[in-house]
Amino acid sequence: MEVIEDVFSEGVIVILNQLLLVLAVIVVMIVIDWKLALLSLSVFPVLLFATYLFQKATQASFQEVRTQVARLNAFVQEHITGMNIVQIFNREEIELDKFKQINNAHKIANVRSIWYYSIFFPVVDILSTVSIAIVVWVAGRGILYGTTTSGELVEFMQYLGMLFIPIRQLSDKINTLQMGVVSSERIFKVFDTQTFIDDKGTLATAKVNGDIEFKNVWFAYTDENWILKDVSFTVKAGQTLAIVGATGAGKSSMINILGRFYEFQKGSILVDGKDLRDYKIDLLRKNIAIVLQDVFLFSDTIANNITLYNKNITPAQMQYAAAAIGAEDFIKNLPEQYNFNVMERGAMLSAGQRQLVSFIRAYVQNPGILILDEATSSIDTETERLIQHAIEKLTEHRTSIIIAHRLATIQRADKILVLDHGQVMEEGTHQELLHKGGFYKKLYEIQFEKQEKIQA
Repeated sequence: MEVIEDVFSEGVIVILNQLLLVLAVIVVMIVIDWKLALLSLSVFPVLLFATYLFQKATQASFQEVRTQVARLNAFVQEHITGMNIVQIFNREEIELDKFKQINNAHKIANVRSIWYYSIFFPVVDILSTVSIAIVVWVAGRGILYGTTTSGELVEFMQYLGMLFIPIRQLSDKINTLQMGVVSSERIFKVFDTQTFIDDKGTLATAKVNGDIEFKNVWFAYTDENWILKDVSFTVKAGQTLAIVGATGAGKSSMINILGRFYEFQKGSILVDGKDLRDYKIDLLRKNIAIVLQDVFLFSDTIANNITLYNKNITPAQMQYAAAAIGAEDFIKNLPEQYNFNVMERGAMLSAGQRQLVSFIRAYVQNPGILILDEATSSIDTETERLIQHAIEKLTEHRTSIIIAHRLATIQRADKILVLDHGQVMEEGTHQELLHKGGFYKKLYEIQFEKQEKIQA
């Protein structure tokens, strides 16, 4: 964006100015002596061809420069953010070597572009000298034979100087323009990216009841590498559905397609008996609140992280939600309470506190459908009690989908879905699945056997 700004502030205006100057000088030279003017401008075809070659070479060079700048910026940003990991695993020297390699590639790309300049500008100077030599030779003979005056020779010498200086500047500014074109290509590539989620729905209901039905749903991120395979289940409004399964079973993919972050390929999903794609995406998502394992907080106050600047949420509603969730005590103990700045990604709060803030954020939205994705997997036992209370409060009187590895947190669910490699293996309540003696019972026994060993 800075390069494109330079195009408009320095490139375009200067180019127009220099073009007008070149045009004016050529017109005046032709008016004075058109034959001498054409002879002096005879080097222009060579100059135009050299400029064309220069432009093509620098375009490829500038594309490489922008690519290397992007690599360099990405590496620096990533390693500053992940500095702790680099230090913990003693990777400083190795990562420094990688940085030197990327930086060297950036240097080489810039040197290559400068090298093209070092060839082109001497070519312009040589052609300028040749043009002046032609004028001196032809006009000098004209003075001897009385067909040209010494004044015309001086004039042409002056005008040629005025002609080639702008041409040199034009070449430089055209390169600024060229860099702008390369940068704009990268930006327009983002602008022109077609969304793969078609928002053609017309249903604009303010509130959904929460009935959810999956009918023979198939989903893949790429081609036909199916993540979900022929998944079918129903959840009635107000019920709690728990989804369990090994990592990669398709649990998170299921909630991603329910929120229309990805499109499923086969089958159908119904919400309140209507096709998911018939809803407007923004209104559908207003009725779905998602609490993730990795809570994202902005560098802002707790209040703004809860309301996300929604003016319809009053301070009283926010405080009531905090009290209901059980997070009011920790917020009141902060220096500025709700105006406390949590800093980047909530660095000033513990993992459990960040999780509680995310629960308040979901609660004040009053969603018809609540999704908890591994919301208790990264907290201590004491905080888990608070989280369990928050979950009970959040799931009251609304459809809830809970994804959890800790089976103790989902025993009260109305229905438990057991996924394995994208397929529904079992379905039922906690007691029903234990009596079946299948996948769920094995998961349950493995998990509680581990806990007993840890306690022992």
